[in-house]
Amino acid sequence: MREDNAEKSFSTSSAQAWSNDWLFADLHLHSRFSRACSSSLNFDNLVKWAKIKGLNLLGTGDFTHPVWFKEIKEKLKPNGKGMYSYQGFDFVITGELSFIYTHNGRGRKVHLNFLIPSIEIAENIHSFLDAKGFRRDYDGRPIFGISCEEFVKEMMEISKDIEIIPAHIWTPYFGVFGSMSGFDSLEEAFGEQVGNIHAIETGISSDREMNLKIKEFFEKKISIVSFSDSHSFWPWRLGREATVFKKTDSYLELIRQIRENDFVGTVETEPAYGKYHWDGHRNCNFSCSPEESRKLNGICPRCGKSLTIGVENRVESLADGLEKEKNKIELKILPLHEIISLYKGIGVNSKGVWMIYNKLIEKFGNEFNILLEVSKEKLLGEIDEILADLILKNREGKIKVKPGYDGVYGEAILEGKFEKQDKLF
Repeated sequence: MREDNAEKSFSTSSAQAWSNDWLFADLHLHSRFSRACSSSLNFDNLVKWAKIKGLNLLGTGDFTHPVWFKEIKEKLKPNGKGMYSYQGFDFVITGELSFIYTHNGRGRKVHLNFLIPSIEIAENIHSFLDAKGFRRDYDGRPIFGISCEEFVKEMMEISKDIEIIPAHIWTPYFGVFGSMSGFDSLEEAFGEQVGNIHAIETGISSDREMNLKIKEFFEKKISIVSFSDSHSFWPWRLGREATVFKKTDSYLELIRQIRENDFVGTVETEPAYGKYHWDGHRNCNFSCSPEESRKLNGICPRCGKSLTIGVENRVESLADGLEKEKNKIELKILPLHEIISLYKGIGVNSKGVWMIYNKLIEKFGNEFNILLEVSKEKLLGEIDEILADLILKNREGKIKVKPGYDGVYGEAILEGKFEKQDKLF
């Protein structure tokens, strides 16, 4: 697609172009074997809901877990180009690992997401971990007491085609730049191996624009990608953030696009929607902006303890530049369930929300098509004007969100005419 079409919303006339030439990928998610994940996470549900969402490619997640990996080997069929398929839907072998160790006298906790080029390479990684005495069977996202730098070095010795992406990099507790245990630069975290880090994942609480404030990223030509880190297959989690690639069925072409920053763009939620966007204390029901937090010296006014410093504050503390990427599309949208829930004033998993959602999916095919492409005229054939206008407002990235904090999701807010009208469903 041409750069002059790189806007936050699309015209209906562009629908055919993006559906045919682009690949919507969510390459960071989990299986039922990871802690706090749906017990129904399996390949059947992942494929079913990825298609409903409008995704074209998924990561398997949890490639280190023995039982899940056995299912990967038995159910996914290789295409001979480093990708695998189930029921005609494409997958890349992926997994997230947790690293807890001490660096320069300070405890560090970092999550890294891995893209793996083949079953055989995955088995070589398993052999390495087993030889080190690391357990892989207790959690889909196991914890290893080894530094990021050392682990990247070991992975590159196994295969240069392994892609390692620091996950949700600003999350306070497990982001590589997190306020509680993170680093101040990629170079500090990865040392001599920093050249083997080609991309970072924004996480729900940040977006591309925020990350472009970090000079190191554009100096090192770091790609900024987004994935969901989904713990379930439901469409308000799966694909809520994604990366849009040029269409391919080749693993090597996929990572070339990452390494050369040559993909189309990202699907992002409004960063305020994330669970760690602002500073705050969940137990005290208190949150505040970075500016207010600085006035409070980072101390909670209700309990007198230190606030959990959120993503926006942390980005501001490290910001040292701003570069614009004119050739990247950023689609800033909330999931369709959230919009219908906002409209109805009921929970995202409520029967009334599902009724409208299923009706729209049956008519228009998938969620991304509804969120990004379907015209107001066509929407009005299925729903009332208030909800149609909310979908269009969401398409323009203009839904106001009360910021999330300290593990509490942000909350979308109705304003103006939207809060004054009666609901028609």
